[in-house]
Amino acid sequence: MPITLTIADDHIMVINGLKTMLEKHDGISIISTNINGKELLDSLALAQPDVLLLDIQMPGMTGIELCPIIVKTYPGIKIITLTSFEESHYVKQMIRNGVSGYLLKNTDQNTLIEAIEAVYNGQQFIDPQIQKILLEESLSGKKVSSYEIPLTKREKEILKLVAEEKSNQEIADLLFISLRTVETHRLNLSQKLNIKNTAGLVKEAIKRGLIQ
Repeated sequence: MPITLTIADDHIMVINGLKTMLEKHDGISIISTNINGKELLDSLALAQPDVLLLDIQMPGMTGIELCPIIVKTYPGIKIITLTSFEESHYVKQMIRNGVSGYLLKNTDQNTLIEAIEAVYNGQQFIDPQIQKILLEESLSGKKVSSYEIPLTKREKEILKLVAEEKSNQEIADLLFISLRTVETHRLNLSQKLNIKNTAGLVKEAIKRGLIQ
């Protein structure tokens, strides 16, 4: 019996690329693809795969939010995060949320198949590139406070506007960027600073002198 697989990613090109990489592998069968969190949850209610490839940033609900729900509701599904986020805080958050694997989207076909087979067999699989980052951080022994974590100019702009109680749509309009881009930056800020709510972001903006 082949390993059944579900893919959740809001980029059709990514889904098609994964299909191309896996369609010739007799040991893996893709049973569904989904482009947002609601669609994924509806799909899982009908049929559960052995392995789920889950993107972090998706509209509606992020992979970070979806993961604990899926782990609790369908404990038999092995989840592999497939993302472009290589920062260690994302890796640690997703592992805490119950994923069995973490892969970057630039992974090659052999590594992807190896990861799917590994988690199916009850093992954990971390992308070799990510392992290197985690090892370097571990060896350096550096504990970085949130204040010391550097923010990009855009992240500072968004943090300031969040602290001024602007909605995501208002921020998008003010900065002439898409709502999705704002949501991505807010997610990145929350994960980078390990802050879970708006109140925490406001405190961080004050500490950094972005607002009075």
